Amino acid sequence: MKFGFWLPIFGGWLRNVENENMPATFEYAKQVTIAAEKLGFDTTLVAELNLNDIKGPEHDSLEAWSTAAALAAVTEKIEIMTAVRPGFHNPAVTAKMAANIDNISNGRFTLNVVSAWWEEEARQYGGIFTAHDERYDRTEEFLDILTGLWSAEDTFSYEGKYYSIKDAHLHPKPVQRPNPILYAGGESPRGKQTIVDKCDAYVMHGGTVEEITTKIEGMKRQRSEAGREPFSAFGLAAYVVCRDTEEEVAAELARITDVKESSGYAGYNDFISKSQLEQQVKLFDYSVSNRGLRPNLIGTPEQIADRIIAFEEAGVDLLLLQFSPQLEEMERFAKQVKPLVEAKRQKASV
Repeated sequence: MKFGFWLPIFGGWLRNVENENMPATFEYAKQVTIAAEKLGFDTTLVAELNLNDIKGPEHDSLEAWSTAAALAAVTEKIEIMTAVRPGFHNPAVTAKMAANIDNISNGRFTLNVVSAWWEEEARQYGGIFTAHDERYDRTEEFLDILTGLWSAEDTFSYEGKYYSIKDAHLHPKPVQRPNPILYAGGESPRGKQTIVDKCDAYVMHGGTVEEITTKIEGMKRQRSEAGREPFSAFGLAAYVVCRDTEEEVAAELARITDVKESSGYAGYNDFISKSQLEQQVKLFDYSVSNRGLRPNLIGTPEQIADRIIAFEEAGVDLLLLQFSPQLEEMERFAKQVKPLVEAKRQKASV
């Protein structure tokens, strides 16, 4: 199991808590990432949204790709997984940018491919927003161009429904060969097919052990039936509430899920109506980003470690965690939970 975290580019993860003491600034993002590297975290995921989906569209949020490039230059070991949404990017330019950041980081840059869901954001920022299945048609062409440019020894040409390029050069190539890892998440049949056909790893919103087990088994089977090599990783988003006593845990959970009317819920209707989701999402789940409460990494260090082992046994090998406040809770997790996970893993293997 590798441990990653979501970079707090929105000022936090809690829609019902106004100030999490996590400013949406590059200085704070850098501080968190450097600290995480020292604490032994393996990956940071940089979400890509031009509007703030957590605190509300009128609040500050960092741009993903420039943030990722800057972090690549000030870190040494951590993987920088950055979201990319084809409706907001030119694929050939994206391939060039990704190769450049991969070189800056010496092979630590990876992509999380997202086909987008927030129509209002697309309207404000000139993004391309189409019917659900058509978004994946575009994504497949987009990924064909990325991988084609990264791997072509000389020039690369492509003629599709959405994109056309001719005799394009891309140098330097990425450090990672044949390509930087392409992660993606999706729950609709069409989305899953794109991931099986075009991507390297599968990432999931938060879910129970039973839900995640079903997803992983299904995607493994679908990948095998397609005649492709196994996925390189299965990642899971989760929000952590770690406290010393169950009473403290209950108090913190009540605080963060006390649903309040706010602009932080501006994208809720688009998320549930313009995505094809396998589980019903309620306002309680939406209190925290990315269905982070469903994995139930909520409790004492011992309880959380047991649940992590259960997810590891289900096939999850990358946890993408959210904390609030980020620095303090990330350090608590690293010092109190991670050693217990390792001890339980060793005990189980004896």
